[in-house]
Amino acid sequence: MTTFDVLAILITLAATLGWVNHRFLRLPATIGLMVLSMVFSLALVAMGKAGVADFHSLIEVLEGVDFGETLLKGMLGALLFAGALHININDLRDNRWVITLLASAGVVVSTFLVGTGAWVLFDWIGLEISFIFALLFGALISPTDPIAVGAILRKAGVPDSLLVKITGESLFNDGVGVVLFLVILELAGAGHGHGGVTPTEVLNLLGVEIVGGFAFGGILGWIVYRMLKAVDAYQVEILLTLALVTGGYALAQALHVSGPLAMVVAGLLIGNRGRALAMSEKTIRHLDSFWELSDEFLNSVLFVMIGMEVLILDFGPGFLRAGLLAIPLVLVARFISVSLPIQVLRRIRAFSPHAIKILTWSGLRGGISVALALSLPPGIERDLLVAVTYIVVTFSIVVQGLTVGAVARRLRA
Repeated sequence: MTTFDVLAILITLAATLGWVNHRFLRLPATIGLMVLSMVFSLALVAMGKAGVADFHSLIEVLEGVDFGETLLKGMLGALLFAGALHININDLRDNRWVITLLASAGVVVSTFLVGTGAWVLFDWIGLEISFIFALLFGALISPTDPIAVGAILRKAGVPDSLLVKITGESLFNDGVGVVLFLVILELAGAGHGHGGVTPTEVLNLLGVEIVGGFAFGGILGWIVYRMLKAVDAYQVEILLTLALVTGGYALAQALHVSGPLAMVVAGLLIGNRGRALAMSEKTIRHLDSFWELSDEFLNSVLFVMIGMEVLILDFGPGFLRAGLLAIPLVLVARFISVSLPIQVLRRIRAFSPHAIKILTWSGLRGGISVALALSLPPGIERDLLVAVTYIVVTFSIVVQGLTVGAVARRLRA
């Protein structure tokens, strides 16, 4: 089966399930797609076990799709660019310290809390895992994904300033989380006999990836901004932004700087300075429509892929129990990692009522966590972490995603 055939199946399934959701369930689009694709996958599993049909060929196709590669090197750049394109940079500037601390120190704190807790809990139920792999789980599960949360919280009457914090954090902590994951993965490789990694090398890797990502995104965004300013043809201008995302992300990886952070910075520059000084009203309308549709399309395919992963997950003994234990662990770590920076900053600025609780419950985990788990080297620890990650992500998207609006309304009542 060719790549085109796989893409055709995913798009057809996404369109069909999207129609069913819009026509009957009326759930937020991405959440509805994931729920329906999971139900569809579980139905296929049940039919296979009952001997009604043989879906071995479909499972082989899914196993041939490199989910981690597809998201981390294909979709992620476009999704982050599209998200950053509609963020007001002045709002980010007003909340820069909160967003910076949540997306940096918050991710680090969450990584170590989840990693340490997972190491203890998994050992308690008889699942052996090295501490470094437990930290890898902490790193991959700590980045948040806003998916449909912004629209849900807006309907719940959450203040715009809090929405900016949630969106801004989720844009930047993806890049920071990926870099932290790669650093710990380097350390894990060193611990398994692949050479030593010194603290200096770790700091260099962090510095090059993060600082380099910011700098590269700024340079790339400025070049494309100047090119946009020199023409007035929306077809050409949309192509330039598409080239920025695809070519820019590939070049960032070749230069070993953070592609996700580069795309966020470039998106902010194009979405603010480019929109104000380099585009006509006609171009802005077409550009917004193109990237909104692209964002919707990519998210639809992504969440159908997450739902279909049920077919190929390997649930070993105790994996389900480990996943259920990981859910409250991740939530507690999120609460602490959000509370610390906000309590520090409360001395110099005011926050919305119940900000910590809303930030905790709205910190959904998404496709990037699943992709990072799937990128781990083969082995029993990988199988465990993939299964646990999938359970946490499913709970996060389905339970938290569907209740976050009600929770926010109740807290603000």
